[in-house]
Amino acid sequence: MPDTVESSLIKVLKGLPLSGEEAEICDFSLEEQNEALETQGIQPSIDPNYKPILGETVTYIVVCVILNEHGDVLMIQEAKESCAGKWYLPAGRMEKGETIVDACKREVIEETGLECECTTLLMVESASGVWLRFVLTGKIVGGTLKTPAQADGESLQAKWVSNLAELTLRGSDIIHLIEKARAYAHARKTRDPNWHPDQIPSLRSYSQLLLRLVIVVKRKATNRVHILLSERTSWHLPTCQINPGKSFHSTLRRFMVDLFGAEVPTHKPHGLLSVEHDPKEGKDGACLTLLVSFRAPLEEVPIIGKCVWHEVSKDLGDKLLHRIVSRNATFQFHVIK
Repeated sequence: MPDTVESSLIKVLKGLPLSGEEAEICDFSLEEQNEALETQGIQPSIDPNYKPILGETVTYIVVCVILNEHGDVLMIQEAKESCAGKWYLPAGRMEKGETIVDACKREVIEETGLECECTTLLMVESASGVWLRFVLTGKIVGGTLKTPAQADGESLQAKWVSNLAELTLRGSDIIHLIEKARAYAHARKTRDPNWHPDQIPSLRSYSQLLLRLVIVVKRKATNRVHILLSERTSWHLPTCQINPGKSFHSTLRRFMVDLFGAEVPTHKPHGLLSVEHDPKEGKDGACLTLLVSFRAPLEEVPIIGKCVWHEVSKDLGDKLLHRIVSRNATFQFHVIK
């Protein structure tokens, strides 16, 4: 049983999708979240039957940050009336039936005229439980840079830019994305071991928006790493539905209280280990796996409900600690307030 979960965790660390029913077991559904609110005298406002439907109840955005060998960033000049003439990264809404990578490649070729190969996820941003932006980077593998003579409804032109200060940007929200891509490119060039591996979103269909937690703690008596396992119908990593009416931080906080009680000890979310999404079955859900650690030792972290601490192998424990200690060893999850 725990060995199976340990195998699943190894898959997550490698960016591989989980298989079987365990992947969609939910420990804290929207219905249960509403019940928890009602016990506090709060009237819930979220439909417990909420279902993510792209373009209707959920919005996914893709952004691609591509640098050339000189460190210049690929930018496009907007054609949309609301921001015509201003500059931005190749970006746009995902369309029905698209994977995250396919949407990214489509936006790049439509707006820049260039074909790209996505090499890794850089970051995921969330404005609420129903708006997610996936930031990827990659390399150019073909096409011709769009010129003003080829202007269309997608963009007026594209060009490689070394100094953003020379442009009038559509928004400053892309500056930190470009900085992250530059830092990533430098890390790859210098073979910095403290960065996350190249990893794109994995393909697996989900009917709901799920948050899966890898919760890590060290036992003081042995100094060995343990992870939290839940047993709803079988042993699995704790998973909850992302509340579409709340911020990501609120969803995480409520789930941690459900697992550890109101006095949950100080803990830290480090970043994402993986993103899973695949629309092929007509499902617009996704699963984000977040790494969380406790400062306090296992002996001081009480758990409630059907959960247990599982001691992982020394090798897997070291891999988890590396992701915790190294700031860039997970994919940044940026919550936009």
